[in-house]
Amino acid sequence: MLRTPLSLTRRILPVATAVVLTLGLTPAAQAGETLVAVAANFTAAAKDIGAAFADSTEHTVTFSFGSTGKLYTQIANGAPFDAFLAADTARPEKAEAEGLAVEGSRFTYALGRIVLYSTDPTLVDEAGAVLSTPDAFDKLAIANPVTAPYGTASIQAMTALGVYDTLAPKLVQGDNIAQTFQFVATGNAQLGFVALSQVADHSDGSRWVVPTDLYEPIRQDAVLLKSGAENDAATAFLDFLRGPEAAAIMDRYGYGQSGS
Repeated sequence: MLRTPLSLTRRILPVATAVVLTLGLTPAAQAGETLVAVAANFTAAAKDIGAAFADSTEHTVTFSFGSTGKLYTQIANGAPFDAFLAADTARPEKAEAEGLAVEGSRFTYALGRIVLYSTDPTLVDEAGAVLSTPDAFDKLAIANPVTAPYGTASIQAMTALGVYDTLAPKLVQGDNIAQTFQFVATGNAQLGFVALSQVADHSDGSRWVVPTDLYEPIRQDAVLLKSGAENDAATAFLDFLRGPEAAAIMDRYGYGQSGS
């Protein structure tokens, strides 16, 4: 039986080992985690998108919800978010301008809509006529227009309808659109301007989907933050947000997409 000389064996083994390592057996990409700041109107949709993202990629995403203005303040003060899903374009633009976000990463992920909603099934008709009969209710809830773009849209709609001055004494403000919805859901306000996404999955109460020509488009931008620039899970989540599976979820909650 022929034997390989020891000197030749010593030359072959390192090469064979190198081939195995190159071919092989390198570990698969590891699953990662990301922390994302999300405007409150997008809560339900974000949770569904986050679950779909985890199923598709094995990455995990954790959300922190709040008003766009307050989330931006947290980001500016060093909160460790990797990405920011705002309810407007102004704060993501500002994040880029102030060096808090990765330049060129900003995109519009959704177009929001407002709806006048009440748990009373007879209070709001399909034309929103109740706004012209203020004796029919005591309190009208809106999100804080200083920090929440959905609140700004509500003011714009009332102004366009010529009812703002009359209704101003009846307004109660939530810190964000989630709290505004709670005011209505609990009966602390008889009706309110909330996000269509908050009522899209049920048909109780009464509602009027406010025509979009009564307020400026609620373009909701996302941006990758500098603190998440090296986080593969963060960039993967933003890529997923632009994809068809996320678009289908957003459509279910009443959002439009950029260009739609």
